[in-house]
Amino acid sequence: MKEFLINNQVMATVVTAWALAQIIKTLIILRIEHRFVPERLIGSGGMPSSHSATVCSLATSAAYMYSIHSFEFTISFVLAIIVMHDAMGVRLETGKQAKVLNALLEENPFKWEGEVLENHLKELVGHTPLQVFAGALLGIIVAVVFEYMICR
Repeated sequence: MKEFLINNQVMATVVTAWALAQIIKTLIILRIEHRFVPERLIGSGGMPSSHSATVCSLATSAAYMYSIHSFEFTISFVLAIIVMHDAMGVRLETGKQAKVLNALLEENPFKWEGEVLENHLKELVGHTPLQVFAGALLGIIVAVVFEYMICR
C-alpha cells in the first residue's frame, strides 16, 4: 500500500488533499467549540469540503499529468462538478431536513415499524457554497504544490 501511494502521484495528491481538509475541519471545530470532535477527522460536512478538495486535486493532477485535452482530465472534471453540485444541493438539503426531523423527534419520539426512533439523524452532511469553494481551492493548491515542489 505504501508503494502505491508513493509511486502514484495522483493518488498521493488526492489522499493528501482529503487528509488536509479533514484536519483543517477538525481544527476549526476545536477552535470554535473548544473541544476535540474525533468524528470530524473522517466525517462529511463542514469547512472546508473534503469532497471538493479530493475531486479538485484529482482534476488538477490529471490536468498536469495528462493535459486538459485528455480523457483522464475530462472524467475528473465532470466528476468534480457533479460532486460539488451534489454537496451544495441534495446533501445540504438533507442536512436541513434532518435538523427539522431531529427537533420533532425531541418533542415527540415515535415508532417506526416497532422501533422507537430516539437517535438523532446526522445533520452535517452537506456544504454551503463557501465550504465547497474553500475545499476546491485547497484541492487545487495541494495538486499545484505536489506538481512543483514534490514531483519535480
